[in-house]
Amino acid sequence: MFDDAPSTGELELEDRASLRRVAGLSTELSDITEVENRQLRLEHVVLVGVWTEGTAAQSEASLEELARLAETAGSTVLEGLVQRRNRPDPATYVGSGKVRELADIVATTGADTVICDGELSPGQLRQLEDKLNVKVVDRTALILDIFAQHARSKEGKAQVELAQLQYLIPRLRGWGDTLSRQAGGRAGSNGGVGLRGPGETKLEIDRRRIGKRVAKLRREISAMDTIRETKRGRRVANDVPSVAIVGYTNAGKSSLLNAVTDAGVLVEDALFATLDPTTRRAVTPDGRAYTLTDTVGFVRHLPHQLVDAFRSTLDEAADADVLLHVVDGSDPAPEEQVQAVRTVLAEIGSKRSESLPPELIVINKADAADAVSLARLRHLLPDAHVVSARTQEGVTELVAEIADRLPRPETLVDVLVPYARGELVARAHAEGEVLTEDHTADGTRLCARVHADLAGALDSYRIEGADVTEPADAGAVGEPAG
Repeated sequence: MFDDAPSTGELELEDRASLRRVAGLSTELSDITEVENRQLRLEHVVLVGVWTEGTAAQSEASLEELARLAETAGSTVLEGLVQRRNRPDPATYVGSGKVRELADIVATTGADTVICDGELSPGQLRQLEDKLNVKVVDRTALILDIFAQHARSKEGKAQVELAQLQYLIPRLRGWGDTLSRQAGGRAGSNGGVGLRGPGETKLEIDRRRIGKRVAKLRREISAMDTIRETKRGRRVANDVPSVAIVGYTNAGKSSLLNAVTDAGVLVEDALFATLDPTTRRAVTPDGRAYTLTDTVGFVRHLPHQLVDAFRSTLDEAADADVLLHVVDGSDPAPEEQVQAVRTVLAEIGSKRSESLPPELIVINKADAADAVSLARLRHLLPDAHVVSARTQEGVTELVAEIADRLPRPETLVDVLVPYARGELVARAHAEGEVLTEDHTADGTRLCARVHADLAGALDSYRIEGADVTEPADAGAVGEPAG
C-alpha cells in the first residue's frame, strides 16, 4: 500500500536539490539599463598540489579527489597543477617562483579561489593570499565546508562548528594597519616599548569569543554524548550485538545499509553525502537481532579536528562487535582507500587504548567494476565479500557471514520449563539461540544458548544429570518463535 511513498533519503535528496526563495534579498534596479542579464555563477577555483612522495599516478589521483571535493562544495574547477618537491615550501607551500607562475594562471583563467591539496600553516595562507590577491583555501577548510553544508542533526551541526572553530583559532589575524597594539591600559602600565595601546584589540575580542563558543559547544556535545551512551547502554544491557559500517566516503555505506535493513537513508553519488550516523535493527537468518550503524565516511588526510569533533560518532565503530569495512570496487586505487580508513581507525583505537573489533571487508559496486579489477581485489583481500548494494548481488551471503561473526550467547542450558512459565521460553527465543525444542507432558524442554541473566532465571529448571552439549545439527533445529 505504501510501496510508492518516498523514503527519508529521497525526501532529503529532493530538498537538497530544490530552489529556495530567500525573503528580503530582492534587489530590483530602478534603471533596468544598468544590467541586461544576471547569472548565478559558481566559485571558480584553481587546484594546486605538492608531490612529495609516491608515484605520479598517486599524486594525480589525490588532485582528482580534491577536484571532486571542490565540486561537492559548489565550485567549478578551472585548472589543476602539481609541483614536484621534496617537501612543501615553509613560506608559500609551492615556492616563490611557482607562486608567480600561479598568479599568472589565476589572472589568465579568471579564478577567484585557489585550493591547496594539503593543510596550510597560518603563515603560508597569509603569504599566498598576499601574493595571489585571491582567496586561498586548503584541503582541511574545504572538507570542513562540505561537512557544514551536509550536517542535518543538531549533534552533527555542533560537531562541525566545533571543528571549524578549532581550525580557525590559530589562523585569526587582523586586517589592515589601523588595529591597536596587543597590550592595553594606561601608557607605561605594562608591555614596554612598542606594546602600549588603548586597550583590547579586535583580534583579542574575536579570540575570546571563539574560546567561549568552543567551551559551550563542548558542553553541548558532551550532553549529547550522554544521550548516545544511554541508548548504547540500553542495547548492551539487552545483549544486542552491533555492527558498524565504516569505509571511504562514497564507497556505498548508506546503500548497503538500505540493502540490508530497508533503512531508506539518503543515497547520493557525492562525497560526504551523509554525515549523521544512522542505526537500524536487523535480524540474522536464524532469528537473532542486531543493530547496524552507518558512520561518517573517511578520506585521505581526514582533518584531525573532525576526528576529535566526531569522537562520539566514531566511537560507535570502536564499540561494535563487527566492523563492516566497505570498499569501492570501481575505484582505480581501492587499496589506498583501505589504507586511509585503517589509518583513521588505528588513531581512534590508540586514543581509546583498546583493540578494535574484528574487520569484515566488503567490496561494493561489483556491478560497476570490471572483471580484472575485481580479480585483483580478490587476490589482495582474499577474505573479502563482493557485493552490489544496487543490484542486491551477494547481499544474502553477506548477511549470513555477519550472522556467523556476531557473538553468540555464552551459556548452554538444557532445561524443562513448565507451561506456566512460557515467558521464559519466549525470552530464550528472543534473546538467545534455541538449538532444540520439544513439548512434553510436563513442559517445554529447551536446549539453548542464552546469556548469563537468562541462564540464572532458568537454573531452577535444569534437567539433573543431562549432558549439556550442543547438538550436531543445531543449525537446522529450533526455529525462532513468531
